[in-house]
Amino acid sequence: MKLSILLALLPSTTALAHVDAPPAPHDLWSAWTLDPFVTLSLAFVAVLYSIGLSRQWRRAGTGRGPKRWQAATFLGGMLALVLALVWPLDALGEALFTAHMAQHVLLVAVVPPLMVVGAPMAPLMRGLPAAWRRRLVGWGRQGWWRAAWRRLSAPGAAALLHGIALWAWHAPAAFQAALANEAVHIAEHASFLFTGLLFWWAIVRSGRVPELGFGVGILWMLVTVIHSGLLGALITFAPMPLYPAYANRAAAWGLTLLEDQQLAGLVMWVPGGMIYLVAGVALMAAWLKALERRAQRAPGLLR
Repeated sequence: MKLSILLALLPSTTALAHVDAPPAPHDLWSAWTLDPFVTLSLAFVAVLYSIGLSRQWRRAGTGRGPKRWQAATFLGGMLALVLALVWPLDALGEALFTAHMAQHVLLVAVVPPLMVVGAPMAPLMRGLPAAWRRRLVGWGRQGWWRAAWRRLSAPGAAALLHGIALWAWHAPAAFQAALANEAVHIAEHASFLFTGLLFWWAIVRSGRVPELGFGVGILWMLVTVIHSGLLGALITFAPMPLYPAYANRAAAWGLTLLEDQQLAGLVMWVPGGMIYLVAGVALMAAWLKALERRAQRAPGLLR
C-alpha cells in the first residue's frame, strides 16, 4: 500500500492528448481511431505479409514453409493490433482507464506472442523487392548488429527491458504525460510493442538454443508473472486514485474514478497474468516433451 501511495504523490498532469470528448456508451460502435500513421502501417505490413506468403506458397506449395496455423496466428496478432489501436480500445481508453489497460495488455501479452509464434519474418522479407531484401540481409550480417542483437535478445535482457517498460509507463507521471501528449503516447505504445516482441521472441527461442534451454525461458517468464502481478495488485488496491486525468470521465459508464482504477488493475493482474502463466506452463510441457524425446533416443539416460 505504501508503494501505491508514493506513486500517487509523483507529479502528474491532467490534460488528455486527444482533444475530442471521450466516447460515451452510445458512441462505442463509432469510436474508431483512424490515425493515418497507424492505419497505413498496419495496411503496409498486411500487404507485405500477404505478398510474401503467396510467393512462398506458390513456390513450395500451400501450407509448406509457413504453415497454415502460423499464418492464422499472425492474422490473429494483426486483428489484436486493430482492436488495440483502431477500434475500440484506443478511443475508449480516453474515457476508461480499464479500457486503456486492456489496450496495454493486448500490446504486451497478446499481439507479441501471436506474431512471434506466427513466424512472419520469412514472408515479410519475401514481400520486399529483391534489392531491399539483399540490403537488409547485408545489414543483418554486420558484426556490430549481430553482437547487439545477441545481447538484447538474451532472455534476461529482454525480460528486464519488458519489465522496465511496464513499470515506468504505469508510474502516474509518465502515464499522464502519455495522456497529455500524443508523441509521448505513441512512444508508450511503441515501447510496449517492441519490448513485448523482444521478450516473447527471446522466451520462445530459449527452448531451441542448447546453451539456453527451456529452464531459462521458464525462469524469466515466472519473474514476469510475479512483477506484473505485483504492479496490477498495487493499482487494484491503491487507496486513492493514481491517475486523476480520468476524473469525471468514468461516470458516464457508471463507475467512479477509483472503481475504474481497480478494474484496470484487475485487468493487468488476472487476464494479463494468466497469459504469462499459461505460456510458462506451455514452456514446461515443451521442456518435458523434449526431455522425453531425448530419453527415447538414448535409453541409457533413464537407467
